Amino acid sequence: MPLHTGPRRDERPLSVNPFLGEANPVGDMTEAPPKHRMPDAPMAPSTAYQLVHDELMLDGNARLNLATFVTTWMEPEAGALMSECRDKNMIDKDEYPRTAELERRCVSMLADLWHAPDPAVAVGCSTTGSSEACMLAGMALKRRWARNNADRYPSKDARPNLVMGVNVQVCWEKFCAFWEVEARQVPMEGDRFHLDPRAAAELCDENTIGVVGVLGSTFDGSYEPIADLCAALDELRERTGLDVPVHVDGASGAMVAPFLDEDLVWDFRLPRVASINTSGHKYGLVYPGVGWALWRDADALPEELVFRVNYLGGDMPTFALNFSRPGAQVVAQYYTFLRLGRDGYRAVQQAARDVARSLADRIGALGDFRLLTRGDELPVFAFTTAPEVTAFDVFDVSRRMRENGWLVPAYAFPANRQDLSVLRVVCRNGFSEDLADVFLEDLARFLPELRRQPHPLTHDRSAATGFHH
Repeated sequence: MPLHTGPRRDERPLSVNPFLGEANPVGDMTEAPPKHRMPDAPMAPSTAYQLVHDELMLDGNARLNLATFVTTWMEPEAGALMSECRDKNMIDKDEYPRTAELERRCVSMLADLWHAPDPAVAVGCSTTGSSEACMLAGMALKRRWARNNADRYPSKDARPNLVMGVNVQVCWEKFCAFWEVEARQVPMEGDRFHLDPRAAAELCDENTIGVVGVLGSTFDGSYEPIADLCAALDELRERTGLDVPVHVDGASGAMVAPFLDEDLVWDFRLPRVASINTSGHKYGLVYPGVGWALWRDADALPEELVFRVNYLGGDMPTFALNFSRPGAQVVAQYYTFLRLGRDGYRAVQQAARDVARSLADRIGALGDFRLLTRGDELPVFAFTTAPEVTAFDVFDVSRRMRENGWLVPAYAFPANRQDLSVLRVVCRNGFSEDLADVFLEDLARFLPELRRQPHPLTHDRSAATGFHH
């Protein structure tokens, strides 16, 4: 029978996670933690949770946020999968090979959905959202142009430019600023609130790296005419020899048009379309943030921009601005593709469009407003006050609707139509006919008071809406 002695003098004490250490229960009861510096001592997890939870109660209700395009509802099963994957770093493809495989499958599914000539060889990647996807697409356009103009770039006479409508999302202006590209914008004119194909072609020259077409403008929900844009650039090539590629910013529309507007030709069926991006976290129906960028083929994405990592003993190409980012959203995207299929996506997007059309028609019938769009492209519509309405403006409406929790953006249009201010309603999955009924009831209830105003009352327009492009 062995004899046991006391503990050895050189034995290390038990090492535990510092999170499991004792907090200060009395301090939790009597001391308010500082807000702008770290507290000196730890507190109980339940106390920290309650402090953060209570402060977040003052945020708006995401389901009533009609400004955002971002998904605000997913099934519990999707939430469970995201919770299971929240500790997975998307960049660690060797450690998380199945997550990397799901990303690859999503790219293939999107390539097939967008009619890539050969989905098996289409090149694509996930991103943290459409902004990163647009940056990557713009970088590829610039590098292709630079490679084709190596005999004269860089030089003072060869400054690259990118042509787009004035209605583009701000990420394109950021791209031009960050990557030293001249932004050439087609202004709005009259009742045309997005890019004009011929005007875009006229802005192109030998230094144009590409033209951006938007499938679903954030200003009014309308599709830009991508096929007409490509036709105008085809004519430009015949006249001048300039061969200008097109990138389609399909942040929202690229996950709507394939299901509801199948006859609309806007994607890789058009040979001039070199790349497409979308937001998985918008009408891709995934919580933020995940985006996707796809190129027609390997030739559309310059090889020198692609980095390669070891993946299961093989070669895995990567192209991204961010390094570490969560894999949970990619997993949720694959779940949603698997869960809904084409028919399911069609049903969800059709329901959103039906709600948008119905609500737009009923708002138009009130008599106080004029509709700019009716939700028959993106499930989004914009409206302004009728010409005879002088007692209130769209900013008054936005402010009053906010009193009931509705976040409805009011904003002025850009150059050439700065005289026009509108309200915009984004109908997403989860914004049901019932919620639309409540929205209309609240709007109708406020109207008599608004009509009695002597004049528009909202002096601080920035306080009336939190919406900014």
